[in-house]
Amino acid sequence: MPFVKKVKSDAYFSRFQVKYRRRREGKTDYYARKRLITQAKNKYNAPKYRLVVRFTNKQVIVQIVYARLQGDFVLTSASSKELPRYGINHGLTNWTAAYATGLLVARRALTKVGLADKYEGVAEPDGTISVTEALDNEDAPRPFKCYLDVGLKRTSTGSRVFGALKGASDGGLFIPHNEKRFPGYDPEGKELDDEVLKKYIFGGHVAEYMESLEEEDDERFKKQFSTYLADGVGSEDMEEIYTNAYAAIREDPTFKPSEKTKDWKAESLKFKTHRLTLEQRKANIQAKIEAFKSGADAIEEDEDEE
Repeated sequence: MPFVKKVKSDAYFSRFQVKYRRRREGKTDYYARKRLITQAKNKYNAPKYRLVVRFTNKQVIVQIVYARLQGDFVLTSASSKELPRYGINHGLTNWTAAYATGLLVARRALTKVGLADKYEGVAEPDGTISVTEALDNEDAPRPFKCYLDVGLKRTSTGSRVFGALKGASDGGLFIPHNEKRFPGYDPEGKELDDEVLKKYIFGGHVAEYMESLEEEDDERFKKQFSTYLADGVGSEDMEEIYTNAYAAIREDPTFKPSEKTKDWKAESLKFKTHRLTLEQRKANIQAKIEAFKSGADAIEEDEDEE
């Protein structure tokens, strides 16, 4: 077949449809979003809730979001920056921190909608897969249901995204999932090793790495885990820290704003330019006219003297 040059004429460009802004920026997968937010026609004003998990260089952000025509609305959210309040001061972006943040947002959401006492989830996680089920009582409310929204992140086995999913599920939310993407899953045997998953939940993989690195390269160990050592945290303390943190999260998941060193609102208002009234604008114009006249008079006086 001969080479045919594709001519992009005016007719082509008149039919060309520009992609959505967030698609052009590579921020939103609209193919996935459409399926996550579209609700059944017979469920009036009953939105689909999404467990939105996002990672930055310094924190894990987990939100429960629902969509309306005006845009997305956040029901509740949690960040791993809140974990120091519960005793987790290090590794705020690892798999276990994602689990703790998912647990925190789950307990916070259920407290907000009044289901915290009815759906407690898994108080003592043992690494087994358990999906929250409805209570036996007919009059009891159904569990709070939401779907995992991973954004553009790769859903590879062992990803931190599924740490947040596991934490939210153990916290009492009903999130449809299976065991195929958790750490410890064997794709050949098609089985999940519960002990491996439990180790990840309580930070055992970090403790193992600390021990191995200390044996192999003590200098690198002291550099990489300097903040842990400064606070006197060793590999043997990991499980106790996370166990106490999970209990503290369940006891009080409510959000408490951090103490501010400055009144940042007042600081920002210092640089705000306020809109002038009509009288103030007229006064400014008159002042400029007077200044111009006085300058012109001064120039005339200088010329007369010369």
